[in-house]
Amino acid sequence: MDDRGAGSERSDDGAGPELPPNRWTAYEQPLNRAAEHARHWLETLGERPVGPRTSADALAARFGGPLPSCGLPAAEVIDQLAADAEPGLMAIGSGRFFGWVMGGTLPAALAADWLVSAWDQNVGLRYATPAAAAIEEAAAGWLLEALGLPTTAGVGFVTGATMANFTGLSAGRRAVLARAGWDLDRDGLFGAPRVRVLVGAERHDTVDLALRYLGLGQPVAVAADEQGRIRLDALAEAFEHCPADEPLILCLQAGNLHSGAFDAFEPAIELARTRGAWVHIDGAFGLWAAAASDLRQLVAGHAGADSWATDAHKTLNVPYDCGVAIVADPAALRAAFGMHTSYLISDASGPPDPHESVPELSRRARGVPVWAALRSLGREGLAELVTGLARAAQQLAAAIATIDGAEVLNEVGYTQLCVAFGPDERTRAVTARLLAEGTTWMSGSRWHGREVIRISVSNAATNDEDVRRSVESLRRAAADQ
Repeated sequence: MDDRGAGSERSDDGAGPELPPNRWTAYEQPLNRAAEHARHWLETLGERPVGPRTSADALAARFGGPLPSCGLPAAEVIDQLAADAEPGLMAIGSGRFFGWVMGGTLPAALAADWLVSAWDQNVGLRYATPAAAAIEEAAAGWLLEALGLPTTAGVGFVTGATMANFTGLSAGRRAVLARAGWDLDRDGLFGAPRVRVLVGAERHDTVDLALRYLGLGQPVAVAADEQGRIRLDALAEAFEHCPADEPLILCLQAGNLHSGAFDAFEPAIELARTRGAWVHIDGAFGLWAAAASDLRQLVAGHAGADSWATDAHKTLNVPYDCGVAIVADPAALRAAFGMHTSYLISDASGPPDPHESVPELSRRARGVPVWAALRSLGREGLAELVTGLARAAQQLAAAIATIDGAEVLNEVGYTQLCVAFGPDERTRAVTARLLAEGTTWMSGSRWHGREVIRISVSNAATNDEDVRRSVESLRRAAADQ
C-alpha cells in the first residue's frame, strides 16, 4: 500500500475516495464553502423575508430522485445544498420571528456547535470523552445555579422539552412505584399499581406524549383559570379523589403556551407532598424566569419539585437541538437510565457517566454550546437576555393594542401574547396576510375557543426596530381585511 492519495479523489481500484496524508486538505474546501454560505445566511437575516418562499413538495425534486451513480466533490455538494435549500429555509434566527417558541442562536453558542461537529465526540463515557464530559458537567452546574435549583441535582442534555419531560417523568414513574413496593426493573408495568398523573387542563401536549411513551395512559386533567394556571381548589379536590395508596405524579407548568402564565408552585407542591406525589415541572421556556431577579417571583417555590424540564434552544438561544432534564435526586435519574456492561469503561467511584442521565447511549455534545452561551453571557447577561425577551413582549402587546380591531387576550407578564381580530374568519385572514407579506412571522393558533395570532418572543436578537417593523406589518395586514 502506498500513500499517493494526496489530493486525489479516488483510489486506484475505484473502491472509494482516498484520504490525503494531511486529512485537513480533504475538509478545507467544503468547510470554507460552508462558512461562506453560513456567513451569507446570517448577514441577510435582518432583511430577508422571514417565511420560506417555497414548499417541501416543490423542493423534493431538487433533493430526491434516484441515488446518483457518481458522487460530487464535497465543495460542490455544499454549494448545491445551500443553493437548493435557500428558498425553503425559515429565518428562525430573525429578530422578527415569533413562531412556536423557537429561539435564535447566540454567536458563542453557534461557533461552539461548529466545534462540536468537528470534534465529533460521543458523549457517553467520561473515560472516553473527558473534555466533552467535563464541559457538560460545568454547564450543568451553571444551569442549576442560574435556575435556582438544587446544586446536587442530576442533569441530562436531551433533544428537547419532549424528551426532558420524558426523562423527568421516567424517574418519577420508577420512584413512585418503588414507594408502592413495585420493582419496575424486574417486573415491568404489567400488573403494577396504577400511576395516576394529575396535570393542568392547559398543559403542553408533549406532557401527554411523554406519558404515552411511558405507558401511563391519559392523565387526569385539573381545571385551569382564565390564564391557563392550574386551579388550587380543583387540585385539592382531585387529590381527595385519589385512593390513599395510589402512586401519584403531579405535572405543573412554568410558562403557558399561549399566555405565558405560571402555576402557583409553592402551594401546589405543598398539596402534592401531603399525598406523597412526585412533582414534575414542564418549564420549556418559562423556567428561565428564575434567572432574572425581576421575573423570579413567577417561579416562586419551583425548587421544591422533584424534576424539571426546559429547553436551551428556546430562551438560552443555543442551536437545535438541546433540551435539559433535571432531577433533584441524581440517584433516581441514574436508576431510570443507567446501563452497565463490560465494554463501557466507567469509574464507579467517580461522578456518573453522561449516558446515565439521558435515554440515549450515543449522542453529540449538546451541553458544549450551553457552556459557551453561559460563559459568553455571565449571570448578568443571562438575566438581561430573559428580561429583554419579556420586555419586548410587553412592547409588542402595548403597540398591537393600538391597532384598530386588535384585542390582546392574555395578561402579558412573560414572553407570550395572543391577539385576536374579532371573528375567527378575520383573525385567520389577518394571519394569512401577515405571513404572505413576510416581514414577520407570528403563528396562528386556537385558545379558549377563539382563533388567535400567537406571538412568542424567544430570540435574543429581537430589538426595538424589530418590534416596530413587526407591529407595522401587522397593522397593514389588519387594514387590508
